[in-house]
Amino acid sequence: MTQTLVEVILNGLISGSIYALIGAGIALIYGTMRVLNFAQGELLMLGGYLILLFAVTLQWPILPASLATVVVVMLAGGAIQRLAVAPLVAREDWAFQVIAATIGLSIVLQSGAHLVWGEQYRTVPYFFDGILVVGEVRMPWQRIAIFLVATASMLAAALLLYRTKLGRMVRATAQDAEAALAMGIPAGLVHTAVFALSAGLAGVAAILLSPLLTVNPWMGLPYLLKGFAAVILGGLGSFSGAVAAGFLLGLIESAAVAGFSTEWRDVVAFAVLIAIIWVRPQGLFAER
Repeated sequence: MTQTLVEVILNGLISGSIYALIGAGIALIYGTMRVLNFAQGELLMLGGYLILLFAVTLQWPILPASLATVVVVMLAGGAIQRLAVAPLVAREDWAFQVIAATIGLSIVLQSGAHLVWGEQYRTVPYFFDGILVVGEVRMPWQRIAIFLVATASMLAAALLLYRTKLGRMVRATAQDAEAALAMGIPAGLVHTAVFALSAGLAGVAAILLSPLLTVNPWMGLPYLLKGFAAVILGGLGSFSGAVAAGFLLGLIESAAVAGFSTEWRDVVAFAVLIAIIWVRPQGLFAER
């Protein structure tokens, strides 16, 4: 019983750390710009193909391959903001236009990946071999690394937001972009930096997931849905709320798998999400 409970909690925290990474990126953009980025899943997919290129095809060591992957994905995120989002945000009644643009962009990126890499499901070797054994509990080091790296990445993003000059500029822009601009803060560049940071979190998630999943043009969609679920559960625009809700969502899924079966994982998770939103529409961690 104790072994099962520990494994349920560990698996939930590991899955939840990925949901938290994706959700935090979505919440960061929405909290700063009031923009919902439906192409976040495709940035994860792009990261999957990039780590495949650098680590497997070019056979780079994992650290430079991971760094190159995150940098390229961040550049792609910044380009999306400058080329696709910024021109639309300057218009009146832009909210739906941006949603439509990011949905369209996600389709374009999926189709582009399909044209370039085809329908093949590709794999990335494990970065860490072996299994950690503590008593009767066994956990692969690869899965432990997911939790550790994802948590460290979110802590680094939080420190950037709350302990640096860039973070102060982001928070000022989120509160009032026009006032921030009047104070000399380049709101446009801040928005680009926010998109790049959000994309970087998706790139980290892609690196962590690629040894466990097959890399394919459609790999980002399930995690986009889970990321949005975390954002809604945590409270729209709340970075810390999305992180906490992502972990909670992972724990709910893990408990559903242990109590029922893998097929019930999403059913139970989204049923709980609907029930919570019914009682608290603003999310669990948002202020009233």
